[in-house]
Amino acid sequence: MRRVYLDYNASTPLASEVKKAIRECLDENYGNPSSHHWAGRPVKERIEDARSKVASLIEASPEEIVFTSGGSEANNAAIKGAYFANRAGGKHIITTAIEHPAVLKPCAFLEKLGAKVTHLSVDGTGLVDPDDVRRAINKETFLITVMHANNEVGTIQPIADIANIAREHGILFHTDAAQSAGKIKINVKEFGVDLLSLAGHKFYAPKGIGVLFVRRGVKIDPLIHGAGHEFGLRAGTESVLLDVAIGVAAEESKRWVTDQTVRDLRDYFWEQLKREFGSQVSLNGHPTKRLPNTLNLSFKDRIGSEVLDAMEDIAASTGSACHSGEIRLSPVLAAMGISPAVGKGAIRFSLGRETTRDEIDYVVKKLKVT
Repeated sequence: MRRVYLDYNASTPLASEVKKAIRECLDENYGNPSSHHWAGRPVKERIEDARSKVASLIEASPEEIVFTSGGSEANNAAIKGAYFANRAGGKHIITTAIEHPAVLKPCAFLEKLGAKVTHLSVDGTGLVDPDDVRRAINKETFLITVMHANNEVGTIQPIADIANIAREHGILFHTDAAQSAGKIKINVKEFGVDLLSLAGHKFYAPKGIGVLFVRRGVKIDPLIHGAGHEFGLRAGTESVLLDVAIGVAAEESKRWVTDQTVRDLRDYFWEQLKREFGSQVSLNGHPTKRLPNTLNLSFKDRIGSEVLDAMEDIAASTGSACHSGEIRLSPVLAAMGISPAVGKGAIRFSLGRETTRDEIDYVVKKLKVT
């Protein structure tokens, strides 16, 4: 059976260069990077080289890069760390209704400790209005957290505009950039963010490694206490294998952010679907301000999960789920105001570096007979 993978927003395969680096680390670099002898020094050097490569991807300084176990830990470290470090300055957090659970759940946890959380609405394309952010600020607001690009529909938020508002009010600003790394340009200086999260397995590194950017001068409390690794922000002996892997992945990703191949394939895919299905298919998300690899669409009078279940050889994701005959709309689509009649037919196709036009044609043909 032929298999086509169009779920790159969920996870990516390891880049060949990353595999090579991992194999090298398996045979070498077994010393503790905190040791100052011949076995430890080369390990420390490789980790710091990886830190510099990740920093280069987002235009940061190496000392602003903290390695974590993934995007979820990075988000938790940013949100909880900011709360515990800034409790004297306020307890109010502003976020959006379309954030990943790795942001929404930490916010909900902090509510149990006395924090107040405002969940901003978005428009029908998934965009948050910066003026809504401004209006939500009060004297207790210490943190604003808004994702860079949505994982389901790909809509890209006006991060720089929101950062300007946060800066005007002396409020920390965090963005979850897990979905945008390696797909579009990230420049923390241009964005003006204080904290930014990355997940390695979204840009061809292994699962289990992520990054938190902490702008120089920003104070957060660590989640993990111990011997003071990662500039005192994450204790625990570093994993040279995973750190080196994400460094190589970042270096390779920097070459891909200006490549138009995936965007062209996505647009070709959408044109073919419109030609075949006409008014029976509609786009979810912003028509232009979205990730170049992401195509979230709805099939009229269909259930997205059932369409995918009928195509076992196609890996993609759905925005709805069917449980005991009840269709549950994705929280993201619901927040966008997508009606259940439309949202139940949603499918997210996300393309990657290995996607080919032949695969796109194959999927279109499969959809026609499903």
